[in-house]
Amino acid sequence: MSEFRIHHDVNELLSLLRVHGGEGAEVYIELLQKNRTPYVTTNVSAHSAKVKIAEFSRTPEDFLKKYDELKSKNTRHLDSLVYLLSKLTEDKETLHYLQQNAKERAELAANAATSSSSTNFSIPSSTSKMSLQELEELRKQLGTVTANSSAQQPLELTRKILRDKQNKKNSGQPIPVFPSWVYERPALIGDFLIGTSLSTDTTVPIGTLPLASQESMIVEDLLYVLIGVDGRYITAQALVGRQNRAFSLDPNLDLSIKELVTRILPVAASYSAVTRFIEEKSSFEYGQVNHALAAAMRTLIKEYMILITQLEHLQRQGLLSLQKLWFYIQPTMRTLEILASLATSVDKGECMGGSTLSLLHDKTFNYTGDSQAQELCLYLTKAASVPYFEILEKWIYRGIINDPYSEFMVEEHELQKEKIQEDYNDKYWDQRYTVVQQQIPSFLQKMADKILSTGKYLNVVRECGRDVTCPVAKEVIYTLKERAYVEQIEKAYNYASKVLLDFLMEEKELVAHLSRSIKHYFLMDQGDFFVHFMDLTEEELKKPVDDIITTRLEALLELALRMSTANTDPFKDDLKIDLMPHDLITQLLRVLAIETKQEKAIISAEPTELTLSGLEAFSFDYIVKWPLSLIINRKALTRYQMLFRHMFYCKHVERQLCNVWISNKTAKQFSLHSAKWFAGAFTLRQRMLNFVQNIQYYMMFEVMEPTWHILEKNLKLVSEV
Repeated sequence: MSEFRIHHDVNELLSLLRVHGGEGAEVYIELLQKNRTPYVTTNVSAHSAKVKIAEFSRTPEDFLKKYDELKSKNTRHLDSLVYLLSKLTEDKETLHYLQQNAKERAELAANAATSSSSTNFSIPSSTSKMSLQELEELRKQLGTVTANSSAQQPLELTRKILRDKQNKKNSGQPIPVFPSWVYERPALIGDFLIGTSLSTDTTVPIGTLPLASQESMIVEDLLYVLIGVDGRYITAQALVGRQNRAFSLDPNLDLSIKELVTRILPVAASYSAVTRFIEEKSSFEYGQVNHALAAAMRTLIKEYMILITQLEHLQRQGLLSLQKLWFYIQPTMRTLEILASLATSVDKGECMGGSTLSLLHDKTFNYTGDSQAQELCLYLTKAASVPYFEILEKWIYRGIINDPYSEFMVEEHELQKEKIQEDYNDKYWDQRYTVVQQQIPSFLQKMADKILSTGKYLNVVRECGRDVTCPVAKEVIYTLKERAYVEQIEKAYNYASKVLLDFLMEEKELVAHLSRSIKHYFLMDQGDFFVHFMDLTEEELKKPVDDIITTRLEALLELALRMSTANTDPFKDDLKIDLMPHDLITQLLRVLAIETKQEKAIISAEPTELTLSGLEAFSFDYIVKWPLSLIINRKALTRYQMLFRHMFYCKHVERQLCNVWISNKTAKQFSLHSAKWFAGAFTLRQRMLNFVQNIQYYMMFEVMEPTWHILEKNLKLVSEV
């Protein structure tokens, strides 16, 4: 987070809480900057925090229900937020303030609501009692609103939204789509077909059959139900929203058999959930990670189907009783339960790409101690991570993003690099490639910034026409030991940084641009050049800025460059004239107002009525070619320009005082008695000249020169961009 961002967020928070007076935002900003870390170093355990908030809450059941709902969706930073809230419950002073603040905000909202004339439905006033009929009517209205807001989108609409989003990103290369008949033929899906039955024959009432026959018929039904086909006496119920599959049993079935059947049916419910997930996520619209996860689950389901086939073979031979079926199916029950749990979590959280991997990784860690469950989750996470790691490898080893389904943690935006000279905030570097927080897998969270920078560095070199491939490239494979890919990413980062650093330092001569041009011209290090230039442009710069001909100034600049020692500078042609629309003070105020409440007011303010002179508006500008413009960007140049404008005006004042000193020589022709009247003026002029020369000396030799030496020293020792 940048310093400007911290300032902005702290001021916004204080504004929202309506905090006035006191020590102001600076105290909090300083504390945050001292205590912040570049990335999250610890994972917060939210169990005790959750219990504490539940005890503190007036409706603990609602809180725990909401927490579990958000947890099932794999909501980012949920535990950290709960931990923070639990700490707030301990701070009585802060808690009292927040409660008071909430009360005031509620009153303001209530006043705003009463002043608004548009309402969707009328609510009886609180002063009169509501009748039962009015209460029922209101409940129905609220129920309708809730049902409409929580209704699940049809899968066809969801696929269309995802497809349109991906096609918009990949213009000219639309993503592949399954033919419509795949979705129009429900018999192709391995799940239950509601409203159909196994046979059209008349079903014999099972209650009239002996116990052995009932068991035989139910075993046959179960074998069908376990593979997604309705039986005669066991049928699947229609799904409502995201609920698990429920089944109807013949009410005349013997109670002992019914008890055992109800133990086996959760396997069929899990199979139904997994099958629906596989069919849905196999579509291209849900991305490569979900597709790979569905493929891995399909492999496991095939093994399950082999088991059911073997059980059917035993049943045909009359060797399969209900008890044996329960015995054989138990090992599979746990596997399908885990698969169904994962499928439901991915579905609820609408996870894709990195968020799916985060969920799988967290589930894998949560099963620590259950080796079978952890091994299963590890297998699924490895399979699902393969396409994600392929994108990651291309990015950190070559600087290329190939992410058609928007699953990767780094997102590319279309920006023109030529605009970097005109852009104060350096959008190309900051915004061309950005991190998408929800697509960062939790096991790569600590390395997210380095992953972003690694690809950026390589991409810069690639855009200069040089093909780069990391020599230490290795296949990235998911493992619970994070150190494995941390080391690989570190190696790739070090290589990319060195390649770009060498490219900037040696081929693009960054240090030469800084020491020969920036220092000589913007920090007024080239004395003879400025004497020539100010002699040539003195009359021109006295004019109002609107009367100055820029081409004439450019010609005088070139003449001064050719007549001075600056003629040996190979980059002298990159120096240009820039007549600014504001004086230096206004420019400083505009910079200081960035991301503050005063920004709009200052930017939209009317220009001053005073006409700027050429001297007040004059500045140098410098043409920086790609990729040096990433380092010597508009932000850096603006800082150099402000320093130059101040120094240049000081030099102008010194020249004016020297001209006064020359004109004062005429006093020598007067008699001593007459000349003494000028003594006070001469003393004042000399003191002014002495002050200006000393302050210039201080700025140039006490401030800028030592700092420049530190910069040069650091540039020699630098090891990464």
